[in-house]
Amino acid sequence: MPANMRNHFDFIAIEGVIGAGKTTLAQLIAERNGARPVLEQFEENPFLPKFYQDRKRYAFQTQLAFLASRFKQQEKMTSRDLFDRFIISDYIFEKDRIFARLNLDDDEMALYDTIYSIMTGISAKPDLVIYLQSTVERLMENIVNRGRDYERHITPDYLKELSDAYNQFFYHYNKAPLIIINASNIDFVNNPEHLAYIEEQIFEQPIRSNTHIHIIPDS
Repeated sequence: MPANMRNHFDFIAIEGVIGAGKTTLAQLIAERNGARPVLEQFEENPFLPKFYQDRKRYAFQTQLAFLASRFKQQEKMTSRDLFDRFIISDYIFEKDRIFARLNLDDDEMALYDTIYSIMTGISAKPDLVIYLQSTVERLMENIVNRGRDYERHITPDYLKELSDAYNQFFYHYNKAPLIIINASNIDFVNNPEHLAYIEEQIFEQPIRSNTHIHIIPDS
């Protein structure tokens, strides 16, 4: 397809459960296509290591810290460099509420929603969302392999809860065109064909307003 016939997006967001590979994929696509990556600053959240050790005690502080950080990043998405073809992020703003509903009690959730409702109205809206869907086994494998010390407390049960919440969220998602990729048996880091296939689905295939599901074979 000629370059001027390729799909054009100003803002692409990649989503997935912890360990799905969303940050790595965002960085690869940005490097190969002249995009500006806007990535979550999870390492700057001082409550995150404590949260993985004691979810109930540190959930609210962790969630508010992420909410503030993610909202601040929205400002970066409203100003594009002339040399950037588009912006690509490794999250959508709505993901914050997925985690909040999973981890906060009713009183905390009520206060959180008051703040969230103000922020979500002026957050950046993606032109395309890519959801990396994976098995708990593959997510755990990826988490172990990257070796972040504080993530050693993540359990398969917690990942299962997150996966179910993500699947439910994206089953009803209709705010932007959605590509769902089965990431359980792919390696877009070491297999150029897998990465090329993903880019083909994004830039070369017709994108309509309804959901698209693409399953990449484990070749």
